[in-house]
Amino acid sequence: MSEAPANKGFFARNADGTPWVARRLRLTVWRTFTQGFFLALFFFLLWTAWFSRLGGYPVSLFLELDPLVTFATALSTHTVYRWLWRSLWIVVPTLLLGRVFCGWICPYGSLHQLVGWLFNIRTNRMKLERNRYRQSYQLKYLLLTVFVVLAGFGALQIGLLDPICLLARSTTVALFSAFDSALPASLAGLASAPGTVEPRVFTAAWVIGLLLVGLVGLNLLIPRFFCRVLCPLGAFLGLLSRFALWRIDRDLTRCTDCDLCLRHCEGASDPQAALRKSECFVCFNCLDDCPEDALRFRLPALSAARRPAGSRAAAAATLGAPAVISKRAATEQRAPAVARRRVLLAAAAAALSFPFLRRSKAVSARGFSPKALRPPGSVAEQAFLARCIKCDQCLRVCPTNVLQPATFAEAGLEGLWAPVMDFRVGFCQLNCTLCSEVCPTGAIQKLSRDRKLGRGTYAAAGPLRLGTAFFDRGRCLPWAMETPCVVCEEVCPVSPKAIGAYEETITRWDGQRVALRRPYLRPELCIGCGLCEHECPVIDQPAVYVTAVGETRAKDRSLLLGSHRGGAARP
Repeated sequence: MSEAPANKGFFARNADGTPWVARRLRLTVWRTFTQGFFLALFFFLLWTAWFSRLGGYPVSLFLELDPLVTFATALSTHTVYRWLWRSLWIVVPTLLLGRVFCGWICPYGSLHQLVGWLFNIRTNRMKLERNRYRQSYQLKYLLLTVFVVLAGFGALQIGLLDPICLLARSTTVALFSAFDSALPASLAGLASAPGTVEPRVFTAAWVIGLLLVGLVGLNLLIPRFFCRVLCPLGAFLGLLSRFALWRIDRDLTRCTDCDLCLRHCEGASDPQAALRKSECFVCFNCLDDCPEDALRFRLPALSAARRPAGSRAAAAATLGAPAVISKRAATEQRAPAVARRRVLLAAAAAALSFPFLRRSKAVSARGFSPKALRPPGSVAEQAFLARCIKCDQCLRVCPTNVLQPATFAEAGLEGLWAPVMDFRVGFCQLNCTLCSEVCPTGAIQKLSRDRKLGRGTYAAAGPLRLGTAFFDRGRCLPWAMETPCVVCEEVCPVSPKAIGAYEETITRWDGQRVALRRPYLRPELCIGCGLCEHECPVIDQPAVYVTAVGETRAKDRSLLLGSHRGGAARP
């Protein structure tokens, strides 16, 4: 533990005569700065994920660094997409030092720690009790087991609770929207989505926001609640850290079993007894709190000479020459304290639940929701569900706000919060491929503009089709209300236009002669961009709407059996 300074000056020497730097530049001080840096970097990269700011920033860096994302997607797809190999930058330090990611880097963990510190009103005795290990901390390993087994079957669900995916999704859907609403007009340039005409809105934003607030708020009951109880990434790193070479080592000849090292322990890893390596966040708070200087972060003692000798019951044990003081002989517990039968039960439950997921009508080939329209560049639906981690980076970068998190109605439980297009909110811009640029797992494959529009070498294949538009004549103004309207025909961006019109002059009920252009659709030309639905003046339930049938990525959703929907249309 660092000594108290002899006087109150910033540069004052410590009471034991050591210079001020020994107090001011402790490892815990460096860790705090590091956590602040990575938390700020995370929000900065998300903030730059906008078409006017991208500028080559690695906006999906934290998702690509996530070892659980890499492992789970490799299991579900048997491939490692683009930059996911970067997770080795986290795996290697974990194998050497333990869960440094949790204690030094993870932005979600830092957010929890910050909130816990801001609202901490616990006494020292309460802190000791709240930081003792609990059986409920096994739950994260069981959740990890469930997610890994499901990924093995091709149902990727880690995004529901992976901390990086969770924070990215919550920030995009809830935090940034609230931030923009609260920002004064004079600071509009700092908004997360500058230049937008209307505020960005998202489906179920309040649910995702409330979930974030609730999980963070649970820190008031148990410090780092999410990290200790629920985090599947923490469990994954905990399994790796059992092999770590360095760890917190307790000197039995100095330790008096006072338990003060528990006072600020972030991981509830029992540094006062047998250190739980899989739970330790390597936060080094215990080193600061130990009044006897009995804790060190080092390679553990390997030789038999470091083991206590003599009778501990008779208080005659020694470790080398010094006498052993601590009554707790064990100094390390490597593996997570999870019963194998519980792990097997979790694995069996996951295996049994997989058929239920795939029997959901929403993800079947015949019962799919017509509103489950995926972004351009998306792979086929089953492959999409095997890759999408629900991080909602594509939602963040979409300039028109057309991408929304899916609900149960559109995609079932398996596709919950994966991106779908809602053309009442926005539309897919012809020249935009941003969502394919930021997708970290390849659920939306990187897409060139020529490929999307069917130009150049892709001319024979034609443009990508996202779906097909249909008319509801009972709501269409020219058809149902004998009122002139040509909006859908005018806005259709392809050439030749996918929407034509029958010209007709009628005598209306009031005797007035009216010239109408009654629209019809040429399905072989429609690319499903949704601009017609978005601009339809019947705003509550548009008279023209786009469904997922006829999309390029799914042959079994073909609208015109046996027909050719080649590259006739040109945007």
